[in-house]
Amino acid sequence: MRLESEVSRWAKSGMPPHPCWRDPKGAEKAFCSFGSLWRRRCGMARLQDRVAIVTGAGSGIGLAITKRFIEEGAKVVAADVSEASLGRLQEGSDLTPEVADVTVQEDVDGLVAAALRLGGLDIVCNNAGIMDRFLPVGEVTDDVWQRVLAVNLTGPMMLSRAALPYLLKARRGVIINTASVGGFSGGKAGAAYTASKHGLIGLTRNIAATYGRDGIRCVAIAPGAVSTGISIGGEPSKRGYATLEKTLASIPRAGEAVEIANLAVFLASDEASFLNGAVVTADAGWTVL
Repeated sequence: MRLESEVSRWAKSGMPPHPCWRDPKGAEKAFCSFGSLWRRRCGMARLQDRVAIVTGAGSGIGLAITKRFIEEGAKVVAADVSEASLGRLQEGSDLTPEVADVTVQEDVDGLVAAALRLGGLDIVCNNAGIMDRFLPVGEVTDDVWQRVLAVNLTGPMMLSRAALPYLLKARRGVIINTASVGGFSGGKAGAAYTASKHGLIGLTRNIAATYGRDGIRCVAIAPGAVSTGISIGGEPSKRGYATLEKTLASIPRAGEAVEIANLAVFLASDEASFLNGAVVTADAGWTVL
């Protein structure tokens, strides 16, 4: 019998007595957290002593990735444009919160410097992103277009560029880009968001092709619908949202941020050493229906 099933059995029978074990789903989460803690204390954590930068770390997927990286032994520079959002994280020896805008070179350089102060740089997680109100080409403004591409595409390029000299020197490292199923389809978001995520997938593959022989991997995660509470940026376009609605009924279920974070842990670890240039779709099968 799998240990997870055994834990679930305990939960249903009311044992152990700790509250987090009384619900089967809570039991499984507790089991996973306990497993991470056990591996870390035994020096077996998958990201033991590695240093990571995670952008968009104050909420949603970025917050979940930050927590999971720390559980797996990493030291994390957690970056977010919102100081208030970073307040959800507790600063400690494993966590360095940094208020930063990924579109500002000085802020990007500061993130790399913060990582080096922790002992080096092993993992770059370009997760920060913004939505575009589902605005189609006929409605999108220059300001929305430029801002969305700046955060979603130029920002990851800038941070990857700043990190590469140190990754090249070490001849190892992983860059993980949070793309989207909107990066290989046309009706999941507005024009700016769709273009930015298509571009991010292209950037991922270019970095992988160019630097793979130097020991650097670059991969992307393409999430589907995930419960993160991300703002769409204002009043949605009726035309753009109507396009999205055509596919909403086929979503098997919404994902949880921790499910994407678990995938990020795998991709950052040595277990994924043969993956380079890959775009991993995590959408419960939405895009295959």
